Amino acid sequence: MAKVAVVFHSGYGHTLRMAQSVAQGADAELVAIDADGNLTEAQWATLAAADAIIMGSPTYMGSVSWQFKKFADASSKQWFSQQWKDKVFAGFTNSASMNGDKHSTLHYLFTLAMQHSGIWVGTGLMPSNSKAAQRNDINYVASFAGAMAQSPSDASPAEMPQGDLDTAKLFGQRVAAFTAKVKP
Repeated sequence: MAKVAVVFHSGYGHTLRMAQSVAQGADAELVAIDADGNLTEAQWATLAAADAIIMGSPTYMGSVSWQFKKFADASSKQWFSQQWKDKVFAGFTNSASMNGDKHSTLHYLFTLAMQHSGIWVGTGLMPSNSKAAQRNDINYVASFAGAMAQSPSDASPAEMPQGDLDTAKLFGQRVAAFTAKVKP
């Protein structure tokens, strides 16, 4: 069975809920970046042992949070020695607006994965984009590059749309299944 880790930063709890759904789908270990942008040595070891790393960050001002960026910069030690080469990578994000420039965040995560010589996995989910589509449908936000969620700025994490959480879970399942194929 493939070892999957979900490394993420969550500022207000919405990205945490998404990370939990991704991890549930992937049967993955959660690795939370703290409020100062740090990981413990044990958390770095979890990432080193993982076959797949699913990265998550809220979208703030069109990109990842500064805490996630600090983690990404700290991963230059792994980059220098290519420790994460050929690991499977994927990413997810959440923002308050329907667009919110979430794709810029996913592109950042993708670029980080490519810097580490990784293999990127998208959602593999068709969008819910018909007239009959409902907000709680799977992949309502319609992303192929990675899982996206939208949480109104005045909504608590408990009020996140279930369709976005279900999308995150299916996304986690896909990453784990793909990883099991390439990392037997």
